[in-house]
Amino acid sequence: MSDAPTLNVPAAEPRPVPRRAGAWVAGAALALAVLAGAVSLWTWQRLARTQEELARRSAEWQAEQATTRALAEQAQATVNELQARLGVAEVKLSEVALQRAQLEELMRSVSRSRDDALVQELEAALRLAVQQSQLTGSIQPVVTALQVAQQRIERAAQPRLNPVQRAIARDLGRIRSAALVDVPALVMRLDELARAVDEWPLRADPPRDEPPVARDEGARRAAPKASEVAPLPAVAAGGEAASVSWWARVQATAIAWGQTAWARLRAAFGDLVRIRRIDVPEAVLLAPEEAYFLRENVRLTLLNARLAVLARQFDSARADVRAVERHLRRYFDIEAPRLRPVLQTLDELQRDLRHETLPRPDDTLAALAAAAEGR
Repeated sequence: MSDAPTLNVPAAEPRPVPRRAGAWVAGAALALAVLAGAVSLWTWQRLARTQEELARRSAEWQAEQATTRALAEQAQATVNELQARLGVAEVKLSEVALQRAQLEELMRSVSRSRDDALVQELEAALRLAVQQSQLTGSIQPVVTALQVAQQRIERAAQPRLNPVQRAIARDLGRIRSAALVDVPALVMRLDELARAVDEWPLRADPPRDEPPVARDEGARRAAPKASEVAPLPAVAAGGEAASVSWWARVQATAIAWGQTAWARLRAAFGDLVRIRRIDVPEAVLLAPEEAYFLRENVRLTLLNARLAVLARQFDSARADVRAVERHLRRYFDIEAPRLRPVLQTLDELQRDLRHETLPRPDDTLAALAAAAEGR
């Protein structure tokens, strides 16, 4: 490798620096040094103040941190305590819930037992009322039992008994609208007939058309009076006229007595012999003792019909009434005015003695049975 050729340039000679420029440079350097020192001092002071501020803030932060740590520890303790209390509260709440569930179950069981007891009592009372109604022949025991049951259900205020209450309302309306036999009125009419048996005239009794006093009065009216007898002709002679007048008065009186006696005798024989048409001969041939037993038999038959009406045996009562009517038409004088209302009463009794079934509260009994089964 060949070396490049070098040029020989002559070096420049340094020029001498003037003194004023060196002074200015030294002053500037000094000023810069003083300025740098001032800046350094200001910076150092600023840094010292910053360090002091940082130290103060660090101390405050450490204090706040300690306070925060203490508060956190306190909060943690509080949280732990609250958790412990919450656990105790949850345990107590579970116990209370369990007790509440047990109490509600007990109340439901008690309520069901009470409702069941109420249903059983109402059913027993209603069946007893039905038996009393059948014995007495009146619907009043059933109506009273239904009304009492309705009041007790309203006081109980149980929704499960609402169907029973509606059934009671239906039965009350149906029973009250039913037409039944008036048993007390029938018994009263039978009692009146039994008391009046002794006053019924028999066919064997003498006719009671005219009392004896009236017959005597008729006989007296039929007899001519003494003044109505025709006088005898007078005689002209005095003595003979007097004797004839006295004799005429005697004859007139005798004629009047004879006519009166004849009228009374005719009236007596008229009562002794009467002609009547009798279709039943044995009714006229009754002896007084037989007539007494006949009346007693009729009275006993009427009393037997009364007992049958009270026992709701209307067929038997109607048969007894027909037997009384047969005896009445056979042995008693049905043409008498006194027996006409008796025959009418017997006909009305046979028409009114009809067998009717007493209405039963079937809807209420069915509703009570359904409520008892739904427990």
